[in-house]
Amino acid sequence: MKPVEDVLLVVDVQYDFMPGGALAIAHGDEVVPVINRLARAFSHVVLTQDWHPASHVSFASNHAGRAPFETVALPYGEQVLWPAHCVQGTEGAALHRDLDVPHARLVIRKGHHEQVDSYSAFVEADRTTPTGLAGYLREVGARRVWLAGLATDYCVAWSALDARAAGFEATVVEDACRAIDLNGSLERAWRDMREAGVARARSDEIAMNRREA
Repeated sequence: MKPVEDVLLVVDVQYDFMPGGALAIAHGDEVVPVINRLARAFSHVVLTQDWHPASHVSFASNHAGRAPFETVALPYGEQVLWPAHCVQGTEGAALHRDLDVPHARLVIRKGHHEQVDSYSAFVEADRTTPTGLAGYLREVGARRVWLAGLATDYCVAWSALDARAAGFEATVVEDACRAIDLNGSLERAWRDMREAGVARARSDEIAMNRREA
C-alpha cells in the first residue's frame, strides 16, 4: 500500500471553544466550513479532542482562591488556569456537529490525565508523556502534517512544534484556525513556529495545489 505522506491534523473543534462555550474563542465556529473543504483534499485526517476529567489540574475552579487565566507553578512548569472546559462526556467536549470529516481515521483524546495538561497532540505538557500520534504517523508513512483548528496559539502551535520535533514537516493552515491571543500569545506562537521551521499556508492554496498534484 502506498504511504500516506500527507496528513491533515484537525485540532479541538469542540463546542466549549466555540462562541458561547466555556472557553470561547472569537469566531471559532468560522473554522468549521473551512476545515470541511480542506479535508476533502486529504485522504488521511486525524482529529484531536480535549477530554478533561472534572477534577483536572488546569481548571481554576480546582485551585482555591485562583481565577481563570492566572498562572500557577506545577511540577512540570508554569500552567495557565483555564475555566472548566471540555469535561469528559459533556456537550461542551463534543466535536462540532457540522464538522464533516467522515473519512477521519483516528481521534486522539488529550488532557485526560488529571495532573497534567495537554495542548499538543503529540506530547503532554510534562513533555515526557506521548499520545502515540508520532508513532501512528510513522506507521502510515506520513512525512508532512498540515494543521487546522483551535486555538492557533495553544493547541495548534504546540502540536506544530512537536510535529517538527518528531521529524515531520509541518504547515499551519492559518485561515482554518482561530486564536485565543492571551497577553500576546499569538505573536509569540507564530514567532516560535517560524523559528522551528513551521510553514504557513491558506486553505485555497492547498486545495488547488493538491488537485494539480
